[in-house]
Amino acid sequence: MYDHDVPDKRAVVTHRLSGFHGPVSGRVRLPHRMFWHADRVFDLDQPAALRRMYEIVLREALSYDELRTWLDVPTLRREWHSLSLPLSVRRDWERRHPSLAT
Repeated sequence: MYDHDVPDKRAVVTHRLSGFHGPVSGRVRLPHRMFWHADRVFDLDQPAALRRMYEIVLREALSYDELRTWLDVPTLRREWHSLSLPLSVRRDWERRHPSLAT
């Protein structure tokens, strides 16, 4: 987990944890805007790669549509405590969705 915060970095957080239809398996390629590496492919069948992709999306999403495109709610709930996130991102999500913190 991050032990520091990104100053003034506000996370995009949905009002409801519904309507998400992100992939849960297979290989996905994040948009270059979200992840500036040459190899932007994540094998979601590998738990570490899935968590890394979720960390990037939660940090870099600029819209609700991006969150709904890339995240799956049951997977988000299952992996939440394993994700390495900036404190501000975790705080913003847990304030809006307290069930994630439990």
